[in-house]
Amino acid sequence: MTAQNPDHAKHSIANYEGLKTAIVNGETKRVESLLADQSMQPLEKSYLLDLARLNGNSSIIALLEAVPERE
Repeated sequence: MTAQNPDHAKHSIANYEGLKTAIVNGETKRVESLLADQSMQPLEKSYLLDLARLNGNSSIIALLEAVPERE
């Protein structure tokens, strides 16, 4: 997220919040659609994986583990 593109930053934050909600609610299809063509920073990915593991949803865990990491 950069300061030069505030619309992109808002979209990224909204997408991340949507992912958290979908993971907690066990919405596998929604998680899959929100992750399409996305990469994540390692800390973000780790946090979302922790949420998925707390809920015990192996499908969502697999989806998150497949997401490429960016620096």
